[in-house]
Amino acid sequence: MLKIGMSVNNIKKKRKQKGIDVKKGENERLKNKKILVCGLIILILIVFLIVFKNKIQRIFYPKSYEEFVSMYSDEYGVDENLIFAVIKAESNFQEDAVSHKDALGLMQIMKETAEDVARKYNIEIDFNNSEREILNVQNNIKIGTKYLAVLLEKYKNIEVAVAAYNAGIGTVDNWIEKGIIKSDGSDIENIPYKETNNYLRKILRNYKIYQDLYK
Repeated sequence: MLKIGMSVNNIKKKRKQKGIDVKKGENERLKNKKILVCGLIILILIVFLIVFKNKIQRIFYPKSYEEFVSMYSDEYGVDENLIFAVIKAESNFQEDAVSHKDALGLMQIMKETAEDVARKYNIEIDFNNSEREILNVQNNIKIGTKYLAVLLEKYKNIEVAVAAYNAGIGTVDNWIEKGIIKSDGSDIENIPYKETNNYLRKILRNYKIYQDLYK
């Protein structure tokens, strides 16, 4: 009777162990299946990003207001990709943007600067309503592009011109006179204003992205 009892217990143990092994096997297969599915999803996403990379990037780096940008790019001799890079960094294409320093519109031009550029270069705006006029998309792009053209003509390179667009002509001239930065833009890392330093890097990065996206 003892032997029979032991045999029954052994059978039960074997069945129980077999059940555990079967469950372990099922869990392992389920785990492997999940890993395979996750791997396939990741692979599909990678392929999707490779195939549609440019289209996705163009959503974040659009050429909104291209009609006016192209028009004044041609008129004032400024690369339209640089204009788009400035708009992207300044307002992210928000035409009614007003900064905490009261810079206005797409290209974030200070009211005094915009009025000065408009007077000097015969750009027609209603000076009695200059803020509204500067916020106007076409006027903003026209004045902002002309100002960039003036800076590019003065400094002969994009780096210093863009720094002056942010920090002001007087400030940049002072840096050059004191030897803080070189006039050729070869040492822009020495720009003492953190805001201007970061701004310039952002513009140059945007500019490169626009050049690559819209070849």
